[in-house]
Amino acid sequence: MNPVSPTPPSPSTPPTPSARLSLTEVEAVARAAHAGQTDKAGRPYAEHLRAVAEGVRRRGGDDEQIAAAWLHDAVEDDALSEDWLREAALSRRTKDIVLALTKRPGEPPEAYAARILATPGAPLVKEADLAHNADPARLAVLDGPTRTRLTEKYARMRALLGQADGNARTGRTGQSGQSGQSGQSGRTDRPD
Repeated sequence: MNPVSPTPPSPSTPPTPSARLSLTEVEAVARAAHAGQTDKAGRPYAEHLRAVAEGVRRRGGDDEQIAAAWLHDAVEDDALSEDWLREAALSRRTKDIVLALTKRPGEPPEAYAARILATPGAPLVKEADLAHNADPARLAVLDGPTRTRLTEKYARMRALLGQADGNARTGRTGQSGQSGQSGQSGRTDRPD
């Protein structure tokens, strides 16, 4: 998939709050970047992004975390490049959260979880991501072995992140959630 290339501001000019992309603009970029992608159940991938963004909002996340939720898989899926993210009219915190949630090839789950926990605001976005990935209704459409493998994977990540139950947390802590891959981009490790 070719990365989307919306024109971000010059890297030498940090965006001011008024020059930053709005949540509506971030959503549009994310939807365009993942256009044509589907999850393992054949659903449009943007449905997962919307669910994670709404999960962050319900858990008390702020606009920077909601923006990161919309973009949480974009770099990992090669839908947007790291260069695009670096130059995008987004807050440093949003960019840091997206990068924290971007799994690296061959990275052990422990290192991935440690990076998420070390990045302010990232655990809450990951919590919302895991909650949607592990939704029993979403997993139910998968074959038994895949459902079992993913259920175990998500439970392990929740444990590494100190989240006893990925669906139980509420409130504004900014500290909890998982990422992965799908559809046309070759995502094969989860239903989203």
